[in-house]
Amino acid sequence: MSFLSLLQVAGGASTTGSFMSLIVTVVMMIAIFYFFLIRPQSKRQKETEKMLAALKKGDKVVTIGGIHGTVTSVKEKTVVLKVDDNAKIEFNRTAIASVEKTEVEKNVENKIEDKAEVKEAIKDN
Repeated sequence: MSFLSLLQVAGGASTTGSFMSLIVTVVMMIAIFYFFLIRPQSKRQKETEKMLAALKKGDKVVTIGGIHGTVTSVKEKTVVLKVDDNAKIEFNRTAIASVEKTEVEKNVENKIEDKAEVKEAIKDN
């Protein structure tokens, strides 16, 4: 006899019902962890990897320690930042927290948002 049939004989139908509800609960918990913890973290990690791969000379960046600087050279695993007129510091690429947007990028982003607002207003009317 299988284990499941032994449970049915020993405990009746209520044992199988509680076993099924336990399985459903565990599956729901796994789904919640996936959609609220694992998936968003992997998206953030991909965005960070993309940002670090796109680093180039002249980008203004902020490190995880809060140091603001301009990229003067990019190596395979490190980045050299100019933080003052005569001060250059070499950091690991992973120490870069964010890249500041240039004025051109900000203007383009604002124009795209404006176009989206116009399209939305046209749809509303």
